[in-house]
Amino acid sequence: MFPTERDTPALSVLARAVSVLDAFSPDDTAVTVSELGRRTGLAKSTVHRLAVELCRLGLLEQTPRGLRLGLHLFELGQLVPRQRDLREAALPLMEDLREVTRSTVHLAVRDGVEVVYIEILGSKAYPGLPSRVGGRMPAHATGVGKAILAFSPPEVPAERIKSGLAPCSPFTVVAPGALLRELENVRRTGIAYDREESGVGTVCVAAPVLDTGGLAIAALSATGRSTQLDIERMGPAVRTAALALGRQLAAKGRGPGGTRPVPRTGSA
Repeated sequence: MFPTERDTPALSVLARAVSVLDAFSPDDTAVTVSELGRRTGLAKSTVHRLAVELCRLGLLEQTPRGLRLGLHLFELGQLVPRQRDLREAALPLMEDLREVTRSTVHLAVRDGVEVVYIEILGSKAYPGLPSRVGGRMPAHATGVGKAILAFSPPEVPAERIKSGLAPCSPFTVVAPGALLRELENVRRTGIAYDREESGVGTVCVAAPVLDTGGLAIAALSATGRSTQLDIERMGPAVRTAALALGRQLAAKGRGPGGTRPVPRTGSA
């Protein structure tokens, strides 16, 4: 749903510019200034001024049919340390996991109460799955999300519940008590499941990638069609890959929360 409010003094220029960038959807090839105004709730003149500057900076591009996101955004995205470091360490393990499970393999991280997919290795056996790199999903409706929520500080699942457990399919867990019981089971087994909760016909099994403090940095999953993928059987392989990735990150000196510890003064 796009906001309907018009320009207000409370919005900074930066916030307005970000709202314009956020207004683009994965299906857009080009969007007119008028449509961006409708989606953002900003005046058309404001959107035009922002678009001119964003184009100058390479964050937007002008086409005969309208505006589209600029290549400089992609370049900046590749510099995000969490995405780059995780992706580089995870790719060999993801490739092995795809080979073993014959499924689509996802790597996701938490952003607020949602998960963002930072790498996806597709499988020929399951073409057309709706997930995409950079895509977001509510954490309670996905296997990777539940794996991360289960191994996050208590305030994180509490905030997810407070934000509302909106259904993504008829099978999404929307009762707070049921979600908390499921997260407790994930903590016990180290494995989370999505049984058509993110979308009808799609299932996955996921496991958390833990830091040295036992908190989730990310999660890996194996995903496929409900009629073809035996998620119960795939669980140990996904869990093994996630544990291996956590150990690799720890060996590279990543401390709790996925950050590098600060060396002590005078240490070797």
